[in-house]
Amino acid sequence: MAFLPDGRLLVTERPGRLRLVSPNGRVEDVDGVPDVAYGGQGGLGDVVLHPDFAGNRWVYLSYAEEGPNDTRGAVVVRARLELRRRGGTLADVRVIWRQQPKVPGRGHYGHRLAFGPDGKLWITSGERKALQPAQDLRTNLGKVVRLEDDGSVPRDNPFFSRGGVAGQVWSLGHRNPLGLAFDGRGQPWIHEMGPKGGDEFNRLVRGGNYGFPMVSEGDHYDGRAIPAHSTRPEFVAPALAWTPAISPSGLVFYSGEEFPDWRGDALIGALSGNALVRVRIGPQGAREVARYPMGRRIREVEQGPSGDVWLLEDVTGRLLRLRR
Repeated sequence: MAFLPDGRLLVTERPGRLRLVSPNGRVEDVDGVPDVAYGGQGGLGDVVLHPDFAGNRWVYLSYAEEGPNDTRGAVVVRARLELRRRGGTLADVRVIWRQQPKVPGRGHYGHRLAFGPDGKLWITSGERKALQPAQDLRTNLGKVVRLEDDGSVPRDNPFFSRGGVAGQVWSLGHRNPLGLAFDGRGQPWIHEMGPKGGDEFNRLVRGGNYGFPMVSEGDHYDGRAIPAHSTRPEFVAPALAWTPAISPSGLVFYSGEEFPDWRGDALIGALSGNALVRVRIGPQGAREVARYPMGRRIREVEQGPSGDVWLLEDVTGRLLRLRR
């Protein structure tokens, strides 16, 4: 979800619907969303506004699309949002990025989006349950990608000189990152689902390799052990890890006035954890400081214009507003 300057909220729904939600709770449709590959974990994903949205009206959407021979992959499009008296429509829709290659299955797309203080578009790309592509710079699976707002590749990316999809990559060795945000100092962070246990909260380092599937703080679902990060110091270890898993989804760094004690903290939705998790980052690293049971799977977290906190529940689709 993403807030518009007028206080209304854009909300994506996985089957391929984009909703416009008013502060009074009225829900309207935004037309023009491309066809999505709906099924499993696939469908319509994230939505973010261009930093100069007030001037250019650009919005960015991620979704899963079908490929040949029963394959799929994530896509990011840029479109101009045209608002009407009731609802709106997307115009000039253009694909600016694709996961390469498309692979079978319907899991681990990632495709969370965020604009950084540098004006670049950052994209998380899951390894699609294929494991080894996370270590292969010939693919952009299992990576965090950094692009210009039109989808072109910045020349200062760490692997730009290699060309091809490697040029897009900021970091590699990721599993299924479902949260991406920048702290108050402009530092990018992600969280990602581990295998069986070992969910990670990671500070992104330029060119860093986070080790999956060579290392992890969890194990394979079939019980096979994965070496811990401590066994391979060449890989970047997580700032924080959770076992048992919380299944993190959605991430924002809080900067509002509604909850002054939370300022600077990371707020993370927990799916299997059925909670909102608050993480504080300090000189000694990152630590969980609070967990607020919600009784439902939390899919997304956003800070509202007045400093309130908004949550989207998974499955039920309820939109929640938290205030003091």
